[in-house]
Amino acid sequence: MIYGTLGPACSDREILREMLLEGMDGMRLNLSHASLEESEALLEAYRNAAAACGLHPALLIDMQGPELRIGRVSPFALREDARIDPDRIPFPDTVRRAIELAAPAQEILLDDGRILLRKEETGLLRVVRGGVLESRKSVALPGIAIRTPAMTEADRRHIRLAGAYGVTGVMQPFVRGEADLLEVRGALNEAGGSDIRLFAKIENTEGIAHLDKLIPLCDEIVIARGDLGNAVPVWELPAAQKRIAAACREAGRAFTVVTQMLDSMTHRPVPTRAEVSDIFNAVLDGADSVMLTGETASGDYPVPAIRYLVKTVRAAEAYRDGMR
Repeated sequence: MIYGTLGPACSDREILREMLLEGMDGMRLNLSHASLEESEALLEAYRNAAAACGLHPALLIDMQGPELRIGRVSPFALREDARIDPDRIPFPDTVRRAIELAAPAQEILLDDGRILLRKEETGLLRVVRGGVLESRKSVALPGIAIRTPAMTEADRRHIRLAGAYGVTGVMQPFVRGEADLLEVRGALNEAGGSDIRLFAKIENTEGIAHLDKLIPLCDEIVIARGDLGNAVPVWELPAAQKRIAAACREAGRAFTVVTQMLDSMTHRPVPTRAEVSDIFNAVLDGADSVMLTGETASGDYPVPAIRYLVKTVRAAEAYRDGMR
């Protein structure tokens, strides 16, 4: 399966139609940024594009789950080596308390690690790696486990609405153990969504540690390399990806590879050679699905990005089949 992500860059029916004609099989909607109800126009464009192509593509909803994100904020620049008061950033209360209690030198990662802050003796946060901070970006404190419920009230509402919106799959983020998946599956069953597929996103060390127990409880494992690359040193991320893929192959469980597959195409019309190799190798490792996120949701080249993804996947499949 080849997935894109819905967003402003592909909100036009014609763009979505072109993406489907290029070979895209489905789309993801990130509910951390907008609800199903707020996304009605976008979903209507997607339905119309699919009807124009005579297709019935998948629709995955990526729930909020236990993921930690900052609140609403007017975008502002965090400049390298600047010192800022933690109150300047709308951290969730649980994160704010954790920062207050953390020892000096504790790192705070924002926006999938693009921005790095470090706590100082004074309690101020020094900007180690800067950037522009926008609303609802992810936040993580490496080495500190912050306990939050598996599902938010918004998640439960979205599950109740899933059938009416044509949702075919639910992506549960930051899966930590069996209880998280059992809770989501229970909510799906109660809502009459027993036929909706459950995707378990592996993006923390707890998920990796409990992988053998998670595999039987979901329909597909998602190797979510954004936050997983914050949970482990980035140079260890490829090994983590390989281990997860191997476990899925051994168990006969489908898996998806996602995050930065064609990141350079967010603002460039062609991918890097390294990105193409990454996609090719994911297919050879046995990935059943690959997915683009920001490349199609907010990038400048959503249709070419899908085109390169499809062509690379097809080339990898041909190479794999030729080896048999």
